[in-house]
Amino acid sequence: MTQRRWSILAILLLAPWAIACTAEPPAAGPPPIEPTQLVDPKAGTADDAGKTVTIDFAGRPFPLYVPGGYRPEVAAPLVVLLHGYRASGPVQEQYLGFTAEAARRGFLYAYPDGTKDARGNRFWNATDACCNFYDSTVDDSAYLSGLVQEVARRYAVDPARVYLVGHSNGGFMAYRMACDHADQFTAVVSLAGAMWEDASQCTPSRPVRVLQIHGTDDATIRYEGGSNVGRAYPSAATTVADWRRINGCGASGDTSEGRLDLVGDLAGAETRIARYADGCTARVELWTIQDGRHVPAVSARFATSVVNFLYQD
Repeated sequence: MTQRRWSILAILLLAPWAIACTAEPPAAGPPPIEPTQLVDPKAGTADDAGKTVTIDFAGRPFPLYVPGGYRPEVAAPLVVLLHGYRASGPVQEQYLGFTAEAARRGFLYAYPDGTKDARGNRFWNATDACCNFYDSTVDDSAYLSGLVQEVARRYAVDPARVYLVGHSNGGFMAYRMACDHADQFTAVVSLAGAMWEDASQCTPSRPVRVLQIHGTDDATIRYEGGSNVGRAYPSAATTVADWRRINGCGASGDTSEGRLDLVGDLAGAETRIARYADGCTARVELWTIQDGRHVPAVSARFATSVVNFLYQD
């Protein structure tokens, strides 16, 4: 594990509020998906290739990594990473490390910040359980929807390949976006987040592929469900069951099991995979990290495996 990754992980682990490794070579995965030629190419952005640029949208600047092979006349996938409570986009990126995958796989990559609450903590106004603790009126659902549109206005984004990944509060927000703006997102990934407790508040306009990743020893957002400042959130299994229902999966499903080694300080292939595709309009998966904490010490394989999921049909 590099010194910088140890530092970031230590910051997150030592802070019980963080709702948010050895640097191993990426596991082999599917090759980059084929680019889509655009009818109306974007102009004036080729010089940004290989750089992280700052876009000021709605008075809330955010970083966007533009991969080295970017060409304005070719549509690229877009991945948006959402941080946990009290964290930030750059801190979350240093922890999970998706920039290397963006460079290797050729996708645009944004990692914005939430606004600050009354105590100066960054948050996303996601569900009632997480994490608008001071009743802010900020509309992060509209902001993130507009952010995707702003990136697409400036760069060549394939609208069929826009993805969200969130940690904790960011995972709650990823589900909120899938519920509110399914027309904009093909797939979402939640690490240690959860759905609405009242699933009737989620009425997506089209199917969205969903991956829930959760540790069994998460003491902040519990694997078995719980409450946050008196507001309930569902378990990982219930969150997945809700999306199986939303996506029309069979009642029992065709669960296919597998294992992954994603966490550096847990022995063996600690993560159990359950895939549901039988009858589903969009696949749903649950990755259970046995003995995993709220901020697991993920290896480089984590980002690779998540992007593999995003790229699959």
